[in-house]
Amino acid sequence: MTERERFKRVMRQFDASAAIPRWEFGYWGETIDRWYDEGMPKNHYPAVPKKVTTPSSSLYIPAWKSIRSGRLPAGIAVLGGGLYWPSQGFALDSDVKAALDMDSGQRLIDVNLLFCPMFKSRIIEEDDHYLTYIDIDGIKRKFSKSTGVIPTALENVITDRVAWEKLKAERLRLDNIPDRFPANWKQLVEQYKKDDCVITLGGYPQGYFGTLAHLMGYEKLFYAYSDDPWLIHDIQSTFTNIWISVYEEVLSQVEVDLFVFWEDISAGAGSMISPGTIREFMLPYYKRMTSFLKRHGVDVIFVDTDGDCLDIIPLFLEGGVTGLYPIEVSCGMDLVKTRKTHPKLQLMGGIPKSRIAEGPQTIDAILEPVAEVLKTGGYIPFGDHLIPPEVGWENFAYYRGKLNALMP
Repeated sequence: MTERERFKRVMRQFDASAAIPRWEFGYWGETIDRWYDEGMPKNHYPAVPKKVTTPSSSLYIPAWKSIRSGRLPAGIAVLGGGLYWPSQGFALDSDVKAALDMDSGQRLIDVNLLFCPMFKSRIIEEDDHYLTYIDIDGIKRKFSKSTGVIPTALENVITDRVAWEKLKAERLRLDNIPDRFPANWKQLVEQYKKDDCVITLGGYPQGYFGTLAHLMGYEKLFYAYSDDPWLIHDIQSTFTNIWISVYEEVLSQVEVDLFVFWEDISAGAGSMISPGTIREFMLPYYKRMTSFLKRHGVDVIFVDTDGDCLDIIPLFLEGGVTGLYPIEVSCGMDLVKTRKTHPKLQLMGGIPKSRIAEGPQTIDAILEPVAEVLKTGGYIPFGDHLIPPEVGWENFAYYRGKLNALMP
């Protein structure tokens, strides 16, 4: 079977005997460089994309490009299949995959889901330590070259109703949907049809909490739920109309295997907003979007959220979602409990990434719940976020060998 066929067998049929795709969520840039230093074969050093196409694939590229040391930014993600590519200017791994017999992973359909036309990226200030710039989503950001992590937003693009109305009029229109597709769209369609990888739609920063937090900032968003509910609903409705219009065109040309809402709505202590807020400001739009997707044949629909989200899973299920990842055990999620509580919830992730550094005995222990859930089907195991640099190559290779042996 192809990788796409295997994915469908695992997720749609909960077939515990199907050959499960071998993926990792991804790795920090510093982790990859450590592994090369420790002897991982270096055949294709991960490349930071240079070409800007859409906000889905190209946010943060100016920041990553400002690192000129010849090594990866320490805090860039190098994607390993479990997180869709292209995304956020991240690099794509091929050497870990080759060394440890892993699969291709997810290919994200590259369309513009934010502002059209995009903002013009420009550098405001740069020295040896910092870069301050305007990104293609209109947000002013500051990037620390020493830490190399995703830049910090200094000024968000939705500040009040006036700013929002201006954005709507200028960059969120329904009469220019074709302009949201890359110039090489026809070639991409042929590639999506030809490649043996899981074709994914949606992704960062598309969601009904994630997009608002991305464009407004968390503090302004939290106040707006109470102080300006009209604004929240208008943002949600406007983007839903745009996204459905774009997806209608995509789904008329491409068979999609997986849809992902990016939310990052939870932290270690649970959801950042209450169930009542989710029900009022998110569920109506979830139901509209998931109904549309299922009518068009997309029936594997995931939410991407870190943190402890067990209490809000029923709300996502009510909204039409079928799956969840990365099941962040490191933040309190219990993989076995999640499966037992929601036996038909599709799962990905669920392995505490940092504990891989503790060596073989710990690795054997943390894979015990993984083995139990694998017997139930509907599950692709991998680290519960990017593998951190404290995990050495020897321990990671041991972990992947043991995990691969558990998978059909």
